[in-house]
Amino acid sequence: MFGGQAEAGVTFERPGPAGTVPAGLERFYGQQLGWGACDTYATSDSDRKIFASSPDLKCARLTVPMDYSKPDGKTTTLGLLRRKATDSGQRVGTLFVNPGGPGASGVDAAASLASAVAGNDLGKRFDLVGFDPRGIGSSEPAVHCLTDAERDKQRADDIEDTSAAGVAKEAAQFRDYASKCAQRSGSDLLANIGTRDVAKDLDVMRSALGDKKVTYLGYSYGTFLGTTYAEQFPANVRALVLDGAVDPNQSPADEQVAQSAGFQKAFDQFATWCAQRQDCALGRDASKAVQAYHDLVIPLIKNPVDTGDGRKLTFGDATTATVQALYTQQLWETLNSGLVQLKRGLGTTLMTMADLYDGRDTDGKYSNEQDAFTAIQCVDNPQSKDQAAELDAERRSTEAAPFLDNGQPLPTSSPGDSCSYWPVPSTSQPHLPKVSGLPPTLVISTTNDPATPYQAGVNLAGALGGFLLTYQSTQHTAFLQGSDCVDHVGVNYLVNLKLPAADPRCSS
Repeated sequence: MFGGQAEAGVTFERPGPAGTVPAGLERFYGQQLGWGACDTYATSDSDRKIFASSPDLKCARLTVPMDYSKPDGKTTTLGLLRRKATDSGQRVGTLFVNPGGPGASGVDAAASLASAVAGNDLGKRFDLVGFDPRGIGSSEPAVHCLTDAERDKQRADDIEDTSAAGVAKEAAQFRDYASKCAQRSGSDLLANIGTRDVAKDLDVMRSALGDKKVTYLGYSYGTFLGTTYAEQFPANVRALVLDGAVDPNQSPADEQVAQSAGFQKAFDQFATWCAQRQDCALGRDASKAVQAYHDLVIPLIKNPVDTGDGRKLTFGDATTATVQALYTQQLWETLNSGLVQLKRGLGTTLMTMADLYDGRDTDGKYSNEQDAFTAIQCVDNPQSKDQAAELDAERRSTEAAPFLDNGQPLPTSSPGDSCSYWPVPSTSQPHLPKVSGLPPTLVISTTNDPATPYQAGVNLAGALGGFLLTYQSTQHTAFLQGSDCVDHVGVNYLVNLKLPAADPRCSS
């Protein structure tokens, strides 16, 4: 145990070290963990509600080096949440889960998945463990760039001006953001927050929890973390399910364009669904939906509308809300309602969805997910200094997703982004993974996934020599989300290490 005192209701365990332990890291790999109530790990209203209603969920803190090249130096702690296997006699081990982002809370994700695994062999035979990666959620220290008031102001000051003055203003905003991240988070954390280091943390976690090998479920960006772990520790992998794959060899610019095309495809699917309804905000002709959508949201650039809480819905907030809704068909009804409401000059519903995406609670407090997303992206990818390439990526993205076009002319210069002014260097770069000795993996890719397009899953499965499960649907990720076909393949693989003879296909 790394300091601290015993607390009432806390159970201390030291099942590790287990498996391979790198020299010099023994005290981390064999550390004692204290499991207790999760209330102090909550970072949102939803967390607090789930933790209060689920006494079987327990939390602990894992200590890891801030900088693995200096294991005797500064440390950071990660928040962990565990739901224990209900059949201890048949227990296989720990199922580690990461929900992606990057920047999303694994503590929150595991709590949300607890009910999904309760009725199958995953819940019976695995401890389900979610973790907040370094700098995220309940982990300490946390990435912090903007105050709640500054975040609200940034959203209200929606820059859609592509003139030279507008580009300069946006560049100044990016520069200021990067400066505040460095001041408020510290350069040590920013320099060591990348996926390279989180993969090392996962191996410490594996050992400290008593697992000789990792069984891992990663969604979205979590597929990149799983791939990075496999590259660093291939002999420590038992099983990997990678759902909603990030293409590890794709440049940020190409990823942006592919994602734009994915969201356009989802928007078109939404428009077709909506056109069948009498109350469709975009009209009954799906072929005219993009123009109808523009007629609703582009006026917000000059005339944002009231939301009922003293704020104004901007064009940026409206498009953020739309993107949020396109992640899952379950939000299409809400999106249509929000657009119908916008026709009446009120932005309450769309602002609520934009708040969901941006991590803003009803009390006006933000999670640090967006700050962490930027910090991780900036060190996971080399900084771009090529203005021509940046402008070309913006042009290609606009062509790929016309519904997101703000109607302004393309700028003649690029403001870059926050990463263009980032205070620390990148620690990795896109590349095709080369892993030898890796056991069979399962990659799940959804045909109309807006955020991580289908082809990325095809590419990742090929690079890892893994199996590809194709899910025919329009949503982001699929496992443990209601498809019996997907769940049957995934659960059988995780529990029994069995995969079909040929790449399976499922449909919604």
